[in-house]
Amino acid sequence: MFILYAIPIGLALGFALGGRPAGLARLEFRWPWLVLAGLFIQVILFTDFVAARIGGAGALIYVGSTAAVFGGVLRNVRISGMPLVALGAASNLAAIVANGGYMPAGGAAMAALGKTDPTLYSNSAVVAHPALEPLTDIFALPAWIPFANIFSVGDMLIGLGVVVIIVASMRGARASGGPHPNYDEATRPV
Repeated sequence: MFILYAIPIGLALGFALGGRPAGLARLEFRWPWLVLAGLFIQVILFTDFVAARIGGAGALIYVGSTAAVFGGVLRNVRISGMPLVALGAASNLAAIVANGGYMPAGGAAMAALGKTDPTLYSNSAVVAHPALEPLTDIFALPAWIPFANIFSVGDMLIGLGVVVIIVASMRGARASGGPHPNYDEATRPV
């Protein structure tokens, strides 16, 4: 859910810092299909229809799709902000793998949102003593915030990385060293 908030925050900061949306169009993501495929699999995986039918394969599919997204992120680590996204993704992947294909959710975080442990396969499961507990979903957004959910340190890093990517791109800070969108060759200093 952090990405849902990171995008408008990044856009607002980008505009506030003099950036222009044209910089976003110049972002050059490598292997976007890998990231999109991994995320698409997760969206499908956690629908009730699919979750009710996959049984024990859910954990393996979740780890594989998360690893695919992580691979796509690593392929783009040269983009400003992407190292933060990679660190957050690695954190989440480590917690998921260490806990058998589930992202453990803190009981207090789930209770803060009025949620219970899912009965079908889900990306989150309440675990009494999870491995790598500080990296798991132990935080909750306030229930009054739209789309409030539980989240991890990794999710925060991913969200912060997305904000940096947007702001840096809007300001023209491209890894390829291209000029700022406001740069004018005719008026550059000699």
